Amino acid sequence: MSQPVAFVTGASTGIGFEAAKKLSRNGFTVYAGARRVDKMEPLKADGVNVLQLDVTDEQSMQSAVRTVLGSHGRIDVLVNNAGYGSFGALEEVELSEGRRQFDVNVFGLARMTQLVLPAMRAAGQGRIINVSSIGGKFYEPLGTWYHASKFAVEGLSDALRLELKPHGVKVAIIEPASTLTEWGSISAEGLLASSGNGPYRDQAKEMAAVLASTGRPATSTHPGIIADAVVHAATAARPKTRYPVGRGAPAIMMLRRILPDRMFDAAVTAVLKRVGR
Repeated sequence: MSQPVAFVTGASTGIGFEAAKKLSRNGFTVYAGARRVDKMEPLKADGVNVLQLDVTDEQSMQSAVRTVLGSHGRIDVLVNNAGYGSFGALEEVELSEGRRQFDVNVFGLARMTQLVLPAMRAAGQGRIINVSSIGGKFYEPLGTWYHASKFAVEGLSDALRLELKPHGVKVAIIEPASTLTEWGSISAEGLLASSGNGPYRDQAKEMAAVLASTGRPATSTHPGIIADAVVHAATAARPKTRYPVGRGAPAIMMLRRILPDRMFDAAVTAVLKRVGR
């Protein structure tokens, strides 16, 4: 049997970059896609094939999938990692930005999945690995669009898991906690731009500080640790349905399950005020 083929989206930095590298080192033929192709150049040293990919552009997605299928006739693993965090008060964020958040985090993921499924079904096997977030299970103020998109990824993935089981295709969800990437600082900048000077400015400054703190080793997890979970989901005979991973992820998920909503609200508010000082 030839080497299994994996396709990783959003692979220019962070989790996607590390996942592409680690999958290649674990025996996969790997294709890595992102808009910023130059950022993926170092992956070539690990034998990773890099492709231009914009998950909001139909032609770009079709072209990338055709390239992989044309070369190998198969895609065994799709890692839907492309995404970003849009933060700001719902009242102040333009609906066009809310739509863009869903276009990238949800509809791009769904369309990439649609494009690879015919080949997986024909083979009677495959893996869809969706990178969600612990933010798909809990919430923060001024993160309405981001959390809504990740809650949607969770529901989509759970339904898809049952839908694809008869066809031999497995679905797993990766739920990272704060990760050492540029994600937090970019999200903080967007938050302050949209809500840093209006009626939500006090909350915005607190939340921006929390988002920025995700770039510190003391509070976050190296993306390579998250990538290890991706590799396990791609290679395990019976992968877990979801992988909460990273500093504090299991504890946060447990608290969300056991605490009533208002108690969890109070806990979130207290943490934000402490970190955001």
